[in-house]
Amino acid sequence: MNPYVLVILLSSLGLGTTLTFASSHWLLAWMGLEINTLAITPLMAQQHHPRAVEATTKYFLTQATAAAMILFAATTNAWITGEWTINDLSHPIASTMVITALALKIGLAPMHFWLPEVLQGLDLLTGLILSTWQKLAPFALIMQVAQTIDPMMLTSLGLLSTLIGGWGGLNQTQVRKILAYSSIAHMGWMIIILQYAPQLTLLALGTYIFMTSTAFLSLKMASATKINTLTMMWSKTPILASTTALALLSLGGLPPLTGFMPKWLILQEMTKQDLPLTATIMALAALLSLYFYLRLCYAMTLTISPNTTNATTPWRVQMTQATLPLALSTTVALGLLPVTPAILTLTS
Repeated sequence: MNPYVLVILLSSLGLGTTLTFASSHWLLAWMGLEINTLAITPLMAQQHHPRAVEATTKYFLTQATAAAMILFAATTNAWITGEWTINDLSHPIASTMVITALALKIGLAPMHFWLPEVLQGLDLLTGLILSTWQKLAPFALIMQVAQTIDPMMLTSLGLLSTLIGGWGGLNQTQVRKILAYSSIAHMGWMIIILQYAPQLTLLALGTYIFMTSTAFLSLKMASATKINTLTMMWSKTPILASTTALALLSLGGLPPLTGFMPKWLILQEMTKQDLPLTATIMALAALLSLYFYLRLCYAMTLTISPNTTNATTPWRVQMTQATLPLALSTTVALGLLPVTPAILTLTS
């Protein structure tokens, strides 16, 4: 892709998200979401591969549907209450439509069906943008309207997402689909705590972004998109294989890695809110996710590949990928647990 075009598209991505962050009016927020969608569409279709074009079409249709629902809900709310500001979403029909549309935007269950299919058709770097940056603008809106949403609905969305995110990834062999289900499960953790401790939602979103960035950048570095390609990784790049395995375990929420921190604090807060049953279901759903992360780690570090792979052999090709972003995200994804007290002081 032409570098000037790339700069324009990435700037538009930033502009769309910033516009949604800064807006207090529904029309401006909707405009930011639309700019976001239109900016990432050419990035998704740049490979001119049938799978990429199919993924782009699916993504565009789902995002357009969600945006239309948001506009319809905002118009309904303005019609009934006379208010266009985001914080004044007082009518139950409008608030239910908005949370449904935003759940479709970020891929919360049961509106998650598009996410694994879309992510599977994309390049790893575009998949990284889709899994991290594209979640920010809808989450900003969800956090603003959370207090007007029925708590039972948010809890149901959260529980369903963690369970489906865990179950869905169990029988997958494509790493991108596994990361898509991982994303669905993490979104569930963020949504379920939103009504009780919004600062924990932000903390979980921040750690999720760093851990997912590490996973995607590591896979990009190893040119791996399937589990059987991962089995070749330990013999070619042993250090990368070790850090990738640790990053995946961090996504699973194992101590003493960063990923344990948000899960621990969320379960603690839910226990404080007198929701022991919900907390137990969430902890058990995390075990489902942990299983498929362990599967990836096992394939990556403990098995010898029975066959050769068609992937580009790293030692014959000059590496062009910058390693600094990977190094920084890996450090954050693995070593943030000891600073939990400091983070708690900042967020409380």
